[in-house]
Amino acid sequence: MAVQLDEAHAIFLGPGEGEQLPGRRRELRVKYEGGEFEVLEFWCEPGFGPIEPHIHEDHADSFYVLEGEVEFTIGDETRRAGPGTWVAAPPGVRHGFAIPGPEGAHFLNIHAP
Repeated sequence: MAVQLDEAHAIFLGPGEGEQLPGRRRELRVKYEGGEFEVLEFWCEPGFGPIEPHIHEDHADSFYVLEGEVEFTIGDETRRAGPGTWVAAPPGVRHGFAIPGPEGAHFLNIHAP
């Protein structure tokens, strides 16, 4: 069940907390899902993907790399991003990602209007 934010409750989720969604070659936890935004935490194995380029018309799709390297395609540009890198695709812009290197990757994925 997704955690909901309201004016009566703050949210504190520690490591390993949040709704886990099953998947192959990756672990995904929903840290927050609500009308304002959504935060997903990914751990992907080496060679995961690609998540084929796609478009979200209703929200920006952004990523913050914590560990490893992620290859992002945003529009017609493909770039590799390491720890500390922020990548954002505005609504209506084609984007996707893959884990290209010999190591896995850990990153946050944030959806916001």
